[in-house]
Amino acid sequence: MDKKKGLLVIKVGSNVLTRNGSPVREGATGGVDITRMSALVDQMAWLRQQGYQVILVTSGAVACGRSELPVAADLDSVEQRQLFSAIGQVKLVNLYYNLFREYGLHIGQVLTTKDHFQAGEEYDNQRACMEVMLSNGVIPVVNENDTVCVTELMFTDNDELSGLIAQMMGAEQLILLSNIDGIYTGDPALPTSQLIRTVQPGDQLDRYIQTSKSRAGRGGMQSKHHTARTVAAAGIRVIIANGERENILQQLMEHPTETPHTEFLPS
Repeated sequence: MDKKKGLLVIKVGSNVLTRNGSPVREGATGGVDITRMSALVDQMAWLRQQGYQVILVTSGAVACGRSELPVAADLDSVEQRQLFSAIGQVKLVNLYYNLFREYGLHIGQVLTTKDHFQAGEEYDNQRACMEVMLSNGVIPVVNENDTVCVTELMFTDNDELSGLIAQMMGAEQLILLSNIDGIYTGDPALPTSQLIRTVQPGDQLDRYIQTSKSRAGRGGMQSKHHTARTVAAAGIRVIIANGERENILQQLMEHPTETPHTEFLPS
């Protein structure tokens, strides 16, 4: 794989963006934590100033949309997801637009489906679109197209999507931001559990991976572990870190040994 030096794919999960993972109505921004969102944009703008290119894979559309209107009792889960994502994606991208605009940075929306990652014209067009955006200083903001992605068409979650984007674009690093520091040797809430800092190719971590889903999204550490394994095997460095930590992206770049995280070394 030809890797692009300085290209970072940053995935921000629902647990990082929503207030306590709860998408209930809370003022104009619904369940989205605008303060944290702003802080992450500040850090991505700093990365750009340091010469990095950034692709942002972001969750949060459904959480944004759910706070906008009451749920009709006769809507099933698929219909709710389609409705909330259609409404929420507009709000989510508008928030990012205004926050990045403060730094004079342009963003472009990319909504995708699993079909677009099959070899062929759609795959090539998607990659070419993001390449021309990057070459013109535009930050691609990527999310699953939840209005059409249902059942077998869905990604497992945005961890899987970010991994596919990192491989498609030949990223140097994939950074998965969650609400914990990384993979632990046990329950992260227990003082006896230790953070696993480095994962070498071939290291077996299955006994440490909890299968529970995240509180606001579809994934969890099992999904992040699987994505990290797959992407690292493709030659890309992967980091799992806590997006709720202050200046986490800057700390990972400037003080990696002092900053809690789990790193998967590329094969």
